[in-house]
Amino acid sequence: MHARPVVAGLPALVLAALIGTMAMMSFVAVIGPVVRLLGLSEWHAGLSVTAAGVLWMLAARPWGRLSDRIGRKRVLLLAMAAYTVIYVGLAVFIDVALQVVPPVLVSVLVLVGARGLIGLFYAAVPPTAAALIADQAPTGQRAQFMARLGSANALGMVLGPAAAGWLAYRNLSLALYVAALLPLLSLALIAWRLPATPPVAAAQARTRAPMSRLDARLRLPQLAAFVGMVSVTIAQVTVGFFAIDRFALDAAAGARLAGIALTAVGVGLILAQVLVMKLEVHPRRWIMLGALIAGLGFASVAAVQQPWQLPAAYAFAAFGMGFVFPSFQALAADAVQPHEQGAAAGTVAAAQGLGMVAGPMLGTLLYRAGASLPYLLVGVLLLLLCGLAMAHRAKETA
Repeated sequence: MHARPVVAGLPALVLAALIGTMAMMSFVAVIGPVVRLLGLSEWHAGLSVTAAGVLWMLAARPWGRLSDRIGRKRVLLLAMAAYTVIYVGLAVFIDVALQVVPPVLVSVLVLVGARGLIGLFYAAVPPTAAALIADQAPTGQRAQFMARLGSANALGMVLGPAAAGWLAYRNLSLALYVAALLPLLSLALIAWRLPATPPVAAAQARTRAPMSRLDARLRLPQLAAFVGMVSVTIAQVTVGFFAIDRFALDAAAGARLAGIALTAVGVGLILAQVLVMKLEVHPRRWIMLGALIAGLGFASVAAVQQPWQLPAAYAFAAFGMGFVFPSFQALAADAVQPHEQGAAAGTVAAAQGLGMVAGPMLGTLLYRAGASLPYLLVGVLLLLLCGLAMAHRAKETA
């Protein structure tokens, strides 16, 4: 397996995922200054993120099914082309708006609409990429290949905000344009280096009933995807507030500590996914172990008393999440037939999208009641996931 890659075009796919994630996270890093300079409120930024999550949730499953019918590469090219056009348009609007500030309603409509469309089209990438890997990787080894995508996404989560923040400090418009051109690079990589992928068993797919959202084979992968994304988004949305309130920091110092904690998350994810790449372990067992580690890590945030303990707890929790994320994708792929891979990956990605919508709202509401409550809830949810994975009766593949 190591002498000859099993998945054709995997390096290009991984690099495209890295660049695409950098682009997505770069915008998150600059949205705060943009909102302030355009005279908008913080909830407007939250609304744009929610719009992207809702459309992601609704679109992921149809994109996955479409890739079953017309081929993975065609869907990736279509989605990345639209994603690039919308991102460039958004960057141009913000650049002009920073010079001639438009009415608030116009700015809100453009930001929310553009981010929603970005979520709509980028929703095609994770399920289609996962299905492409599942088409070619052997059963029982898919988690190792999925982890390469996961590591690329984790690295993009670290590099994207760091690069955008460095550029924005010097020139905010430059940061926006660089972020907008990153998807174009992903598009070029996919077009140039990814081999053509014909439809997978298209004739069979047309003669069979569509996969149900509640398909019993996908219950554990969907639950793991939902709980995992709820946990991550709660941790992301609350860390800045927690750093300021728990350690009595000012806004700048709180943002710095939150940034360190989120960087530690990227490191923990990468380290864990390197292990998943190297070891042949059944995906269900990775979910059990990862949920246990992450649950203990997030719950321990409630007890931190020193600033250094916050990044340490986040890194430990992320180490566990690094086992969970590639494994629920591999578990879904192993559970279905070849012509169902896109639909299965899309169904699981839709559960992630639901978690992306529910997590921030749930986390901020709980935080108002108590700074420790979001982390305790995440700990309970992940430990429950661990227990359900232990009880799951899926047949393990050697």
